[in-house]
Amino acid sequence: MSDLLVVEDLSVTFPTTRGPVDVVKSVSFTLDRDETLGIVGESGSGKSLTSLAIMGLLPKGARASGSVRLDGVELLGRPDRELRRLRGDRMSMIFQDPLSSLNPYYTVGLQIEEVYREHRGGSRKEARKVAVAALEQVGLPEPERRAGFYPHQFSGGQRQRVMIAMALACSPALLIADEPTTALDVTVQAQILRLLADRSGGMGLVFVTHDLAVISSIATRVLVMRQGEQVEYGTAEQVFAEPRHDYTRMLLDSVPRIDDPIDDEVSA
Repeated sequence: MSDLLVVEDLSVTFPTTRGPVDVVKSVSFTLDRDETLGIVGESGSGKSLTSLAIMGLLPKGARASGSVRLDGVELLGRPDRELRRLRGDRMSMIFQDPLSSLNPYYTVGLQIEEVYREHRGGSRKEARKVAVAALEQVGLPEPERRAGFYPHQFSGGQRQRVMIAMALACSPALLIADEPTTALDVTVQAQILRLLADRSGGMGLVFVTHDLAVISSIATRVLVMRQGEQVEYGTAEQVFAEPRHDYTRMLLDSVPRIDDPIDDEVSA
């Protein structure tokens, strides 16, 4: 079976008054169906820009080069009208801030319905059933009633669930989750991670975060980025057990461990 997603030598360049600047440099990886790739690195490492380049959502003026193939189909350079047909259908993205990603003027049910009808057609009644089922799938109580709520009527964790429901409404082959648990408390974070880990249907997941603890609990492969460059790539077991790059070792050393010795001065 061929890889679901193949990224080769992906670079992202921004124009500046001093000339073009490479902010993502020659990133390469593959993703199989039912696999989770964790992309990890500090803020400004290029994680989110890599994801936006895959989705064809780079800021105005930015240019992507290299190759991004979804099920063998090249995405880079395709007209935006073609990418719009793929986004929300074959590939979806969960953004870091759900409040700014949801339209405050429409109910969440209507927004999920719109995604479904855009890509699948069907009646409004059929789309409503899909929206309610999607909200139920992500664990929102009273999904039929909550479908009539506006984004501001939900908590942060509930809005993130709505975003996941919207992303999954058309059963995409590829799901990219960009820091989806950053602003959530640990209990809600664990619930969101379970939702993503329990996905079905042969979907590949790219999970972007700076949190190595999250990556260790969900990823099968890990890509480590620093200053726009790929510094390490391998299975989660390899990267966590035998990191080859100093930066990866530094990231791992920065994670508190429950068996770390207690500093005498602090304990005093």
